[in-house]
Formats: sequence, C-alpha cells, structure tokens
Amino acid sequence: MSRRDDLHFSMRRALEKDGWTVTDDPLILVLRQTLLKADLGAEKILAAQKQECKIAVEIKDFDTSSVISELEKTIGQLQLYQWALEEHEPERQLFLAVSHAVYVRHFQKPIFQMAIRRNRISLLIHDPMREVITRWITHQNMSAS
Repeated sequence: MSRRDDLHFSMRRALEKDGWTVTDDPLILVLRQTLLKADLGAEKILAAQKQECKIAVEIKDFDTSSVISELEKTIGQLQLYQWALEEHEPERQLFLAVSHAVYVRHFQKPIFQMAIRRNRISLLIHDPMREVITRWITHQNMSAS
C-alpha cells in the first residue's frame, strides 16, 4: 500500500464527524485498465433533498521542499481520477483535501489560485487538530471563495 499522508486519519474522522460514511479507504478507480487509488470514498444522504451524495477525496499535506512540484503532481493525479470518475461514477464529486494551515500558506498564492480555478478543482479544508471540516469550496463557487 502506498504511503498515506499524515492528514489521512484526521481527514477521515472529520468526514465521519460531519455525517459522512467512509465507504472506501482507499477508493479504487479504473481508467483504461489501470488501477488508481484515491485516498477516500464517502457518501452521505442529504435528508432535505432525499438524495445520496458521493465524493472522492485525495488528501495532500504539501509538506515537501518544492510545493510547485507537488502542485504539478497533484493536478495530474486529480485529472486521472476525474477521468476515471467520469467513465464509471459520474455522480461522485472529486475533492482535494488540505489542512487549514496549508490552505492559508499555499492556496492563497496566485499560482495556486490559477491552478485550482483553471482545473476546476474542488477543495475540502479541515482542521486536523480538532478533526473537523472548516470549509467546502466547489469549483462551481470558486468566485465566492
């Protein structure tokens, strides 16, 4: 099994505290006969709408000497996951999960903002110490963030 990011278990617990059921850890995706592994798959019944919401979550800590290289790698990874989801689970929305500290430190930079906007990446921000989700940013509401 590949190395898990340090934030993996705190993100999982944050989703569970928020009412999500983690269904896959990891979430296995298939793209053209190639297996890919997103960190988590989860679902939640939205009572008001009486419908099921499914998400795929890739967790990153950006704890590396080159955050730009990590951003490049992450964008490619998310693109492959998105293609696999479009083919096999189009109802599942993909999120990149980062800690609040990483969001403040890196995701306010213009290059990160442009990469997120142009690649239509949805973000899931969480506080790993309290194990809570602090913010959901979907690519549909990026201008409101």
